[in-house]
Amino acid sequence: MFAVTVTFTLKPGLRGTFLPLMVENAALSLHDEPGCHQFDVCLGQDPDTVFLYEIYDDSAAFDAHLESTHFKSFDTAVAGMIAAKVVHQYAEVIR
Repeated sequence: MFAVTVTFTLKPGLRGTFLPLMVENAALSLHDEPGCHQFDVCLGQDPDTVFLYEIYDDSAAFDAHLESTHFKSFDTAVAGMIAAKVVHQYAEVIR
């Protein structure tokens, strides 16, 4: 298992434009990518923050996600909406 978290800080007032694009990207990732098992889009109290929690088979599956047509299209569409983006990647500890 390979987990990815992403915290987007949006430019003020753009959540309503950003969120439908993000939800579509998540749905396409789950539908079209066999290595993607979970893709949650989360909102908190700050209207300019969007948090993602994603689970993939492994880092190669995440790399495939980054190369997918739908991700590249999403990334281009939202580039001007993002003030900051923090990505963390985690590999499962084998017991």
